[in-house]
Amino acid sequence: MCADAKVEELGLDLTHPVGPIANYVPAVTTGKLVYLSGKGPNQGDGSLVTGKVGSDLSVDEGYEAARLVGIQLLAALKEHLGGSLDGVNRIVKLLGMVNCTPDFGDQPKVINGCSDLLVSVFGENGKHARSAVGMGSLPGAIPVEIEMIVELK
Repeated sequence: MCADAKVEELGLDLTHPVGPIANYVPAVTTGKLVYLSGKGPNQGDGSLVTGKVGSDLSVDEGYEAARLVGIQLLAALKEHLGGSLDGVNRIVKLLGMVNCTPDFGDQPKVINGCSDLLVSVFGENGKHARSAVGMGSLPGAIPVEIEMIVELK
């Protein structure tokens, strides 16, 4: 099944990618690689999920925030590619940053929210290399920020 059909089947709304909040662009293509800038967990109404995982948010809530970030990354990618994800060959790499307490150690479980979504959309080609790291803070007090590298067909 093509990626666009899978997005539709999953009921994902990729029509509202959030633009940059500073002096950068959402995505850059060089050769067959697309580098996507870090995105945060925007909800359907445009508001951001906020809080620190390990004190304000549980692992499950962090996972859901990371899934929302994945939706934003896909929306930005779709817009960058002119309206379709079917030109994606595979997801190459994620860098997942979790705003968490110093003693929190489940960053990989949180970032799985995005990774699982990408595998749902792209199947085996959604499996990727990844880093999941803890941060003392993130912009706007968001719990998760993720950047992504994608290979085009």
